[in-house]
Amino acid sequence: MHGKILRRNFLKDGAMALGVVAATNASEMAHAALDAGKTPVYFTRDLSTTGLLKIYAKIHEEMTGKVAIKLHTGEPHGPNLLPIEFIRALQARVPNSSIVECNVLYPSPRQKTETHREVLKTNGFDFCPVDIMDADGATMLPIKGLRAFFDAPLPAGKPRPYTPGAHLYEIAVGKHLLNYDSLLVYTHFKGHTMGGFGGSLKNIAIGCVSGQLGKRQIHGEGWPRGEEFLERMVESGKGIVDHFGEHITYINVLKNISVDCDCDAHGAKPTCNDIGILGSRDILAIDKASVDLVYQQPEAQRHDIAERIESRKGLHQLEYMKALKMGNDQYELIPV
Repeated sequence: MHGKILRRNFLKDGAMALGVVAATNASEMAHAALDAGKTPVYFTRDLSTTGLLKIYAKIHEEMTGKVAIKLHTGEPHGPNLLPIEFIRALQARVPNSSIVECNVLYPSPRQKTETHREVLKTNGFDFCPVDIMDADGATMLPIKGLRAFFDAPLPAGKPRPYTPGAHLYEIAVGKHLLNYDSLLVYTHFKGHTMGGFGGSLKNIAIGCVSGQLGKRQIHGEGWPRGEEFLERMVESGKGIVDHFGEHITYINVLKNISVDCDCDAHGAKPTCNDIGILGSRDILAIDKASVDLVYQQPEAQRHDIAERIESRKGLHQLEYMKALKMGNDQYELIPV
């Protein structure tokens, strides 16, 4: 279900969702979308702190208590990182908030807490608390609804059939994740060498799990690629989404859209246009809207990132999130 057919369907669906005009105010449009069974996804082309804060104002209602702001802080001097001014302004607007990260599995100064903190300083994250959540180890978070699959008896001599939830029923997250009441997922949307693209799902599914145990659960000892990796990533994300319930919200920034992740210290120069900022309280809706916006770009602009997505079967992230009922793939793009 990948390749040209799925790509054409995404372009068709995206064109319908993007066919909006700012004829009524955002609140009226949001209510109309909900009445039609669609999820509101707020959008601005204003790639500035002003635009970012306008988006956050539409989706912040459930950011209560102690708030974790999850973002990818990047490798030292990463070439495509988002402007530090964006996150500085956002964090200042969120009471009782800290930036959160976890250590990584791949060879990097971010593999160990002590050197990870040096990278944070190098990249400018010295204006607020930064919590490396697995600095004191990991804790297991259940992935709701998936344990029953593993516990179900099998007929004698029969292999276990493929079913959503075939890989994980718990995920090792950074222990400090449990110290937070709410999670604000602030994501630099871009390509990814294994996932095809990195959106809100990738940000939490890999970014909130412990650098050794959790990331090995997703990658596997043999570093699998393709659908198994994507499904493990989605299952991990489901555990985190379910844990926070209503107290999780998402912002995707479509700027500096390289084919490579910010975990690549030598990431390719972006060839896609800067597009804008999206916000939603639905992880599936915001990641699908982000993909649709990329595919709406002229061929020369979208070619490289689309090739990266399709060559890694990246759209399976969206298919599997839908299968696990993590959100709504029918959305309305609402300009603010």
